[in-house]
Amino acid sequence: MKSDAVKKGLERAPHRSLLKAAGFTDEELARPLVGIANSFNEIIPGHVHLRQIVEAVKAGVRAAGGTPVEFGVIGVCDGIAMNHEGMRYSLVSREVIADSVEIMARAHAFDALVLVPNCDKIVPGMLMAALRLDIPALVVSGGPMLPGKFKGQKVNLITVFEAIGKVKAGEMSEEELCALEEEACPTCGSCAGMFTANSMNCLTEALGLALPGNGTIPAVSSARIRLAKRAGEQVMALLKKKLTPRKIASEAAFRNAIAVDMALGCSTNTVLHLPAIAHEAGLTLPLELFDEISRRTPCLCSLIPAGPHSVVDLHEAGGIPAVMAELAKAGLINKRAKTVTGKTVGDNLKGVKVLDHEVIRPVERPYRPEGGIAILWGNLAPEGAVVKASAVAPEMLHHEGPARVFESEEEAYEAILSRKIKEGDVVVIRYEGPKGGPGMREMLSPTSALIGVGLGRSVALLTDGRFSGGTQGACVGHISPEAAEGGPIALVEEGDLIEIDIPNRRLVLKVPEGELEKRRKAFRPKRKKVKGVLARYAKLVTSGAKGAILEE
Repeated sequence: MKSDAVKKGLERAPHRSLLKAAGFTDEELARPLVGIANSFNEIIPGHVHLRQIVEAVKAGVRAAGGTPVEFGVIGVCDGIAMNHEGMRYSLVSREVIADSVEIMARAHAFDALVLVPNCDKIVPGMLMAALRLDIPALVVSGGPMLPGKFKGQKVNLITVFEAIGKVKAGEMSEEELCALEEEACPTCGSCAGMFTANSMNCLTEALGLALPGNGTIPAVSSARIRLAKRAGEQVMALLKKKLTPRKIASEAAFRNAIAVDMALGCSTNTVLHLPAIAHEAGLTLPLELFDEISRRTPCLCSLIPAGPHSVVDLHEAGGIPAVMAELAKAGLINKRAKTVTGKTVGDNLKGVKVLDHEVIRPVERPYRPEGGIAILWGNLAPEGAVVKASAVAPEMLHHEGPARVFESEEEAYEAILSRKIKEGDVVVIRYEGPKGGPGMREMLSPTSALIGVGLGRSVALLTDGRFSGGTQGACVGHISPEAAEGGPIALVEEGDLIEIDIPNRRLVLKVPEGELEKRRKAFRPKRKKVKGVLARYAKLVTSGAKGAILEE
């Protein structure tokens, strides 16, 4: 056992003394030490209940003959960090989380790990650590929030963001907004739609690194506690079999996850996170692979924010196993891929059926013939850009309009709420990329404002930053190279015509090449003065097209 390095032999008497100071008995030290990474804190609604989840995991580990050792991990609530300087730290936290789990596991010689995240960057950060360490490990998340109800309609966090624009447009009173904010987020858990947190929890399941149900069992359900206990037991089985994350998360497993991503209509942030996770396993997931799989994978679900169904609805319809079973009928799932159940995907899918064919459509009758995410290229995005095509109104799949250029999210947000943006415009927000931000902020506030003021079906928004999983509309992010790296988005001027053609995967700045060359020669990148972790991040981070991983 790896933990023998800190507990076995004469020379380890001092180590055992310290472990006993922490309350461990000789009997406990004789068993495998299983690290439990707990991202509990008191500010993220998706994490406030994780102590209970972790206690269930510990019970499972003990029942299966191991000794659980809990340690803490940081987490950022993207909703609370949104639309101010705090969002610069969200994507940065992914790398810090991965590093901290690595440090704890290596420094204390854990034999195995159970990772307990729930929200946006915490899930991919822990998965990155699992693949980097490659010791037996699995994930059990905190589960999704239930949707709220307001005036007889399902509501969620995004409803509140969009309501700000409605108040500005005179379509809702401030009193109604106050009443809505009381009802929109009614329980603990990750926000109720197929936003980034739930996207990543579902894809962890599809990847084979979490037990069935991980992505969709509600946070407040007793089934979530039972799942956590089984996770604790199962990690001991993985330890006995020496089944580690890299043996599970193969290229075939990542292809399965991308297919599920496309079938669900997940957050565009998955196109950042899956490549970063794969990188830790020595694999490369280029943007071309996402688009290739998207073109042949039908979108089977219409989930919030693109449609009416919540993650709880998805769970009641059969969850991720049912989605995978439906995709498998069309040969879109590799059934031979291994999973943390100890069985193959094919074994896990035996007998699985869709329970509600409106929430999970048959492959013969999908919501869209292609996947939820599309990758665009063109002279404005030579290295690619990302759009959640399933959340774009049909009339905006092809759009051409004049650029309205802003150097920050705040400037664009103020212009939208002040009604300075008109139908047909293309809002361009730059210097918000991984280096230029730094931190690649999410643009949920301006995209929600467009919906709220009634421009969601007539205005497009482009950025070298990124979007929340809650964003809907013709919103194209991750434009690479970014402005701070001298990408073409830095050369756009007010009034330039921009063409967005999602079906044909084109993003074109309609300015003659000669004119663009003149602008390039005069171009000088803008640099923000930052210190601390943001300065280190800006120096090391790569392009959004590469998953915003750090240079080694």
